[in-house]
Amino acid sequence: MTAQQNAPLLSDEVSKTPPTKSAAARFFSALGPGLVTGAADDDPSGIATYSQAGAQLGYGLLWTVFLTTPFMIAIQLVSGHIGRVTGKGIVANVKEFYSRPVVLAFVAMLVIANTINIAADIAAMSESLSLVIGGLQHEHALIFAATSVLLQVFIPYSRYSPILKFMTLVLFLYVGVVFTVQIPWSQVLKGTFFPAISFDKNYLLIVVAVLGTTISPYLFVWQASQEVEEMQRGRQSKPLKELSRGGRSELKRIATDTTVGMVLSNLVAYFIILTTAATLNAHGVTDVQTAADAANALRPVAGDFAFLLFAFGIIGTGLLAIPVLAGSAAYGVAEAFGWKSTLEAKFPEALGFYTIIAAATAIGFALTFTPIDPIRLLVWSAVINGVIAAPIMVMMMLLVTKELAMGRFRARPLLTWAGWAATFIMGVTVAALLWSLIA
Repeated sequence: MTAQQNAPLLSDEVSKTPPTKSAAARFFSALGPGLVTGAADDDPSGIATYSQAGAQLGYGLLWTVFLTTPFMIAIQLVSGHIGRVTGKGIVANVKEFYSRPVVLAFVAMLVIANTINIAADIAAMSESLSLVIGGLQHEHALIFAATSVLLQVFIPYSRYSPILKFMTLVLFLYVGVVFTVQIPWSQVLKGTFFPAISFDKNYLLIVVAVLGTTISPYLFVWQASQEVEEMQRGRQSKPLKELSRGGRSELKRIATDTTVGMVLSNLVAYFIILTTAATLNAHGVTDVQTAADAANALRPVAGDFAFLLFAFGIIGTGLLAIPVLAGSAAYGVAEAFGWKSTLEAKFPEALGFYTIIAAATAIGFALTFTPIDPIRLLVWSAVINGVIAAPIMVMMMLLVTKELAMGRFRARPLLTWAGWAATFIMGVTVAALLWSLIA
């Protein structure tokens, strides 16, 4: 057979060869649980905290974002590490090494804090939508709550996770807001790198709030459980510690995913503080109680476009955060009681798991009808989160460095030191928060 006769055969074989992914495609395919977790940290409650920081203290707290970033990355890496190596969530691992009362106390506080946070987020979302299109806030709240539950219950994880991943793009609305206002960059640089630290009680309270809102137990539980979900539907469906060799590539993927997610999260926090400082604080508007208040206050100062970007950002981040809050509560309860816990299961197969998701969201929705001040809800949510964050971080660090739990994949020295540093900072933050409440 001649070369010319061979040519069609060769071309057919080449055409059947699967195309090689580009570097960019490989990078984005590696993003998942860490990216979604980081984005969910910028929920309407977090936006309210960052808006208060910018409105009350101007550029003076921009430095806190740089302080929290490496420690936030470290503790979320620990969380993802535990989930992928052991093939179990945080609560399931804690249950193996600690007493049942400790586990149940942690899960109870997690559920309470998440439910309160859901209420605050739904309230902020419904208020923001009312500001944009009008209508009754409770009607909007019902739509948001019902949509969140239905998506989680009736769409399997394999189809739902890309939706969550796509929704992280909403965070870039806050990057866009910055370009709609005038920024005095010399003051920004000074507040970022040469801050004037104060020991005034109000200053310390805002610092504690900013630090506390970036590191929350629901983020630990969610990311670890999502790594388990990814493992179960991946090509390598075994926990890493069961492998006789290999596995480091998975940890590198988690490191990339988590770093991108946490950097994006804190970058958005930076832009929110920056925007509210350049607009609200610069024009004497310092009384911002909720994220929706911040959006509404922007309208006369920065114009309708900035207001719309900020308001739609609140709604979008809420739609991303509520499933994470409700889902992490469900993972915690289900793991504590040994129930099936996966978003891939159909409703009858994981009845208890989905019931917790629905109940947490429904109670959060119901709380929006009460006369409780949304800021009070946020304060108590922060207190509960802080109280349980420090001890659960200690338990996570003990787990990730324990050979019995992690096998040959126990944390390396750099991650260990960074994780313990994050735990120490969280402990100091909790102590400061409690002191500010009783002093």
